[in-house]
Amino acid sequence: MDYQLVGHAVDLDRAHRETPGASTATALVDSDRLRKSRGAFFTPPGLARYLVDWAIRTPNDTVFEPSCGEASFLLAAAERLKMIGASPTSWRHQLQGIEIFDASAKNAGTILRDGGFDAQISVGDFFDHRPASAYDAVVGNPPFVRYQHFSGSARIRALEAALAQGVRLSGLANAWAAFVVKAALHVKPTGRLALVLPAELLTVNYAQEVRRFLLRRFGRVRLIMFEDRVFPGVLEEVVLLLAEGSGGAESFDVHQTRDTSSLSSVDVADWTSHAPRGDEKWTPALVGTAAIEAYRQIVDERFEPLGKWGSVYLGAVTGNNGFFSLTVPEAKARGLSDDDVIHISPPGTRHLHGLTFTKSAWTQLSNTGARCLLLYPKGTPSDAAQRYISEAEDAGVSKAYKCRMRKPWWRVPLVSTPDLFLTYMNHDRPRLISNAGCVQILNSIYGITLARDRKQLGCEGLPLASLNSVTLLGSEIVGRAYGGGLLKMEPREADTLPVPSLARIKFAEDELKALKRQVARALQNGNLADAVEAVDEVLLRGVKASEMKALRLAREMLFQRRRSRNRSAKR
Repeated sequence: MDYQLVGHAVDLDRAHRETPGASTATALVDSDRLRKSRGAFFTPPGLARYLVDWAIRTPNDTVFEPSCGEASFLLAAAERLKMIGASPTSWRHQLQGIEIFDASAKNAGTILRDGGFDAQISVGDFFDHRPASAYDAVVGNPPFVRYQHFSGSARIRALEAALAQGVRLSGLANAWAAFVVKAALHVKPTGRLALVLPAELLTVNYAQEVRRFLLRRFGRVRLIMFEDRVFPGVLEEVVLLLAEGSGGAESFDVHQTRDTSSLSSVDVADWTSHAPRGDEKWTPALVGTAAIEAYRQIVDERFEPLGKWGSVYLGAVTGNNGFFSLTVPEAKARGLSDDDVIHISPPGTRHLHGLTFTKSAWTQLSNTGARCLLLYPKGTPSDAAQRYISEAEDAGVSKAYKCRMRKPWWRVPLVSTPDLFLTYMNHDRPRLISNAGCVQILNSIYGITLARDRKQLGCEGLPLASLNSVTLLGSEIVGRAYGGGLLKMEPREADTLPVPSLARIKFAEDELKALKRQVARALQNGNLADAVEAVDEVLLRGVKASEMKALRLAREMLFQRRRSRNRSAKR
């Protein structure tokens, strides 16, 4: 199918009806414009060929492509069946597909006939499809429609289809998650499922139920991952899912290759087996077994989740930072008083580099024109504040969704003043910073309110102690990589970030204090490696040199993997 990377699916028939003068011939063409309008990218032939070659084993195999688009997989399957000796008279019985868009379904039939093949292609919603019998091979590329656009009856049908297989998906699930579960229903107990999936399968929380399901349903699960992007012009990272048999698998196998041109060597390549630990994501499969074993052992012995230190939460949502956040000169020019504004960490995170955000750091930023103030009248707005608010109302600021949902619209709902800041969208690493300036935060960063019995040690020691190789690797594992090389952590993921335990920091408290100036200087000079090495020598003392090397190489590999996405995006 067309790979729905962004946006939402568009009814092609409706789109053609709304195109003046569209002829019947034109209506059969799913144009580049229409594909772009719904974020559709068709599967590269090399991927389709590899998957059907793996999935189709005998001339008698039956093949099903759900949501078949332009029949990328059905065409490759027909060629595969022809090559291994299938009778042309049985092709129509062996090759079946379903497509929700009438124009695409007709195109698929035309493409197959032009190639000298035939197949049964029906028009309908895959989530409503009830097969007369299961298939030897189910192959395809699910729609990738983000949950914001995956709504209404389509979403209900998809979630019900997954629930019928015992899989309860969350409200944040993308369309592909339910698609995978539904597709498995069409596979014979001895059959095979071969799909192109987003790499979110490994990393997002909502895919946890899908990961569990795959291991429960199939006897063997394999994943192929790519170092380079394989969909031209698309930032989304993909994996190939190869699942077969029944009975349940305790682990899954992984192989990484460069791109589609190197798929021919996969069958003779080494595969790495990974057994997930509890609800752990599958991200550890991207790194070596030795590194993951060392990582898990150290985390068990010396670390604990960040959530154990305190609560993690998103900063205040203003609805319009351009209006609510002000520079000091802007506030003075408008006559706003101290009772009309409060101090904030400026929007964004570029100013957060060190271990501590002090009052002097706030003053320095305010002197350079940063937006360090937030409109927040402590009582009735002053005359100057009321004039500013009235100007904004005339400009329509109060009509923004977040603003119109609160009363009064101009009073931003603040969060608790945090003990620590946590940056959650980073190109390098998440950063923990002590909020010594006692300022408020906006939603460009997370706040952390530490547990009472951990407050003093946490404020002084946790930002420094978190600069270690295990936490750096852990951030790559618990977070997720986005297009452009961005690493993001949701609050639930931040809760699981491994940081040194309270006992470990207490034990090393004096040594950490002695390191603080050295580490701060290294960070100021942009030398993260020296800072991490110094902290490692204190907190990870006793860890074997070979294990330390494996940990650092694993983090560097995941980091460079993200950076390669950023470089690809700029080309």
